[in-house]
Amino acid sequence: MCGRYVIISSVKTIAEKFQVQPNLDFTANFNLAAGQRAPIITSEAPNELSLSHFGFTPFWAKKRTYVINARAEGDHNKENDPNYNGSKGIIKKPFFRSAIRSKRCLIPADAFIEGTTKEKLGKPYLVYMQNGARPFAFAGIYDEWIDQESGAIYPNFAIITCRPNALLQKIPHHRMPVILDERHYKEWLNKETALAEVTALLEPYDPQHMNAYPIDPSIRQVKTNSREALKAIGEPLIKQTAFSIENSLQLLGMNESRPS
Repeated sequence: MCGRYVIISSVKTIAEKFQVQPNLDFTANFNLAAGQRAPIITSEAPNELSLSHFGFTPFWAKKRTYVINARAEGDHNKENDPNYNGSKGIIKKPFFRSAIRSKRCLIPADAFIEGTTKEKLGKPYLVYMQNGARPFAFAGIYDEWIDQESGAIYPNFAIITCRPNALLQKIPHHRMPVILDERHYKEWLNKETALAEVTALLEPYDPQHMNAYPIDPSIRQVKTNSREALKAIGEPLIKQTAFSIENSLQLLGMNESRPS
């Protein structure tokens, strides 16, 4: 499961990375949680950044929900077998089957926060790209829900999750967000992409390009939102040359000045 993530790159940086228009204001978020707004890129407007609420509610739902993750396997792989290679049941889940076909999105992120399967965010890790490649993109789905009483419109999204790669298993955690390779961004956003090609992308990311280190459990509190909260309190899961707890933020590039 991925319930918290980090997006601190400037709008300009995000726009340049994903080749979209920088047409919104967004404040860095070191601990983005359900209900909060974040930038996404949708299949309806693939050349624009838009702000959307983290927590999925399909347009037809009577009440607003905050479903943060959509399982790629759907109702399959309930044992969370990391070697599962069966069908992607998300295409049959009533909650997601429309969105996975026509409302897919890219969710820019600089890192994500994951706890162990048992202790959850009582024992959190910051998961990041080894080579400093950021922002990267989660595979997501989105929709727009309208409150029938107030008329308020809530654009919203969820991160698609899949079985864990070798790094996430080291935490250990039984799920991970689907991270898309840059070469698949256009394919993911294209509404004409065949469904079989879409589901083929819902696989664990190559662990050789990732790493993770432990951070302070105070991150489980949504109000904890600062660079210092992401500082390492221990060594990374994969030994990293020249790594030190003191310079962990620098290695991630998270101590850079952030242009307005």
